[in-house]
Amino acid sequence: FPDRGGVKETLVQEPIGVVGNISAWNYPYFVGHNVIIPALLTGNAVLYKPSEYALLTGSNIESLLNEHLPENVFQALIGDGSVGQALLNGSNSKGKRLIDAVFFTGSNATGTKIAEAAGRKLMKVQLELGGKDGAYIHKDVPVDSVAASIADGAFYNNGQSCCSVERVFVHEAIYKEFVDRLVHHISNFTMGDPSEPNTYLGPLTRPQQADVLDEQVEDARNKGGKILIGGERKTINGGVYYLPTVVSDCSADMKVMRNESFGPIVAVSPVSDSVHEVVEKMNDCLYGLTNSVFSVDPDVAEKILPQLNSGTVYWNSCDRVSPQLPWSGRNGSGIGATLGEIGISTFLQPKGYHRNPKI
Repeated sequence: FPDRGGVKETLVQEPIGVVGNISAWNYPYFVGHNVIIPALLTGNAVLYKPSEYALLTGSNIESLLNEHLPENVFQALIGDGSVGQALLNGSNSKGKRLIDAVFFTGSNATGTKIAEAAGRKLMKVQLELGGKDGAYIHKDVPVDSVAASIADGAFYNNGQSCCSVERVFVHEAIYKEFVDRLVHHISNFTMGDPSEPNTYLGPLTRPQQADVLDEQVEDARNKGGKILIGGERKTINGGVYYLPTVVSDCSADMKVMRNESFGPIVAVSPVSDSVHEVVEKMNDCLYGLTNSVFSVDPDVAEKILPQLNSGTVYWNSCDRVSPQLPWSGRNGSGIGATLGEIGISTFLQPKGYHRNPKI
């Protein structure tokens, strides 16, 4: 900066210190490294707690990194949730907290508890939480190809993605045709052993998630929703599978429209021509991770996308991540951002220098 009164002013960015990374199981390499790599590049040490559902991946990450890193720069902490609690709440022999910041990827419920614990230690916290991602399908789209895109965006990785499409708002003029084609594409998904190359849907990683899906299906049925395909679980060779499910004619009060599903289920609802109605319904959500608009007309997209309260918006795509753009959530979807330049700067803290040569 220009000198002010003979005082030289300088801004520098310094590492935070020790970063705690409590990570997720659904994309363990990808999600873990979104924190690990920029944290290390900016000069921090990392204590990495992988999900108890992805312990082998966590151990592999530690082995790979420690072949090339200085000693004690990166360490994996293997265990269940109690390990994460100790990381957050623990102190060293001098009473200083064990970590200077915590970066968590996972559910809203767990993220809330982590934020509370971090607040008691006055440490930086970043949360990448769940989603209830919406898609609007305008009346001008090629119905079959867009239905196929939505099917993949909703059911990829068995719907176990924070950015899976879970709510679909379809223009009333093409509603029936779109729903029919969506069901058609989903009915062709192969369910079975995930090690087989032709399998599209494997078992749920957490079998207890089937209880959440059952509850959403039953609630929707009781409130007038139609279960067009799926809606039940199946046990195959000890694995708990959930049949790919489409619920149509959904209303805003249904659990399947309000609560994160995190499984192979998608809710569909008709909407009118009104941009106000589309925006209002898409924003009627506790989360704010991603939303998408499908239309051949860019003007349709540009009328809607700026009004959507989510960290990421798409035109004619969904469930897409880029290293150039920040990945961030709003509302119940989290605090802060990974990826892009913003995702690097989040691991730094500013320091201002005032250098006065005169005494």
